[in-house]
Order: sequence, then C-alpha cells, then structure tokens
Amino acid sequence: MTHNDLTSTKVCRGIRGATIIEENTSEAILKGTRELLALMIRLNGIAQEDVASAIFSTTSDLDATFPAVAARQLNWFDVALMCFHELETPGAMRMCLRILIHWNTEKSANEIKHVYIKGAEKLRPERGDLPPVDWDELEDWIQKQVNRDVTP
Repeated sequence: MTHNDLTSTKVCRGIRGATIIEENTSEAILKGTRELLALMIRLNGIAQEDVASAIFSTTSDLDATFPAVAARQLNWFDVALMCFHELETPGAMRMCLRILIHWNTEKSANEIKHVYIKGAEKLRPERGDLPPVDWDELEDWIQKQVNRDVTP
C-alpha cells in the first residue's frame, strides 16, 4: 500500500457547529438549523450520500420542534438523525442549537471547517475564522434546496 492509497481513503470525521436561535418557535428553530447546516455543508463540500449520521442538540429552552426536520427539508432522507437536549449546566449558553455530523471524507481533521455563528462563537473562539457570510445569498441557496413537502 502506497502513501497515496492511505491519503485517498475515506474515514469518518466529526463536524461540529452551533448557533443561537432567536426565539422558541418552530419557524425560528428550523430557520436557524437550516442556516447552520447549509454553512456546514457548503464550507466543507459535504455530499449527503457521504453523511453517516447527524445529531442535533438544543438547550432545554428550545423545544418548539425537532431541529432534524430542517435536515429532512434539505432532503437528508437517507441520513440517520437524532435530537437531544444538552445538559443543564449553571452558566451555560441559552437558546443554543448544536449539530454534530458524522461524515465519510478524505479530508484530514485539520481541513474540517467547524461552524460557530450568531453568538455561539463564544463556545469555541478558536473556530471563529469563518469567511464572511452573505446571509441573503445563503437564504437563496437554502430556498432552492428546501423540500416543501416536509413540514414540522
């Protein structure tokens, strides 16, 4: 086996992301989840068929809907998805949604772009080196992807 054979092998990597949701409504949770997921997909070049699973967690003050619905809205029908609440810890950030994607990729761990936005950068300040986000362009991309048959 050559060095090139080793570097082209897909391995499962974790990609983390977090965002703050503005209010505990189904609409706000799904919009925030779609934004975060879309950024994670686009910044890392994720193809849905390479995703093994995704875990969505929220702080207990976000319970209006399942955030995984947003992934289904982006046509992730063949990906195993689960939702959980984070531990209640004194002083922890509130209204926070987190995503952990298990992704089969040839990228090395240091090539993965973890995404912390909208105030969640405080969780991982060393991950705050994202390029500027054009939120209108991102929303246009999301709307082109959304499967309108998937409802909360």
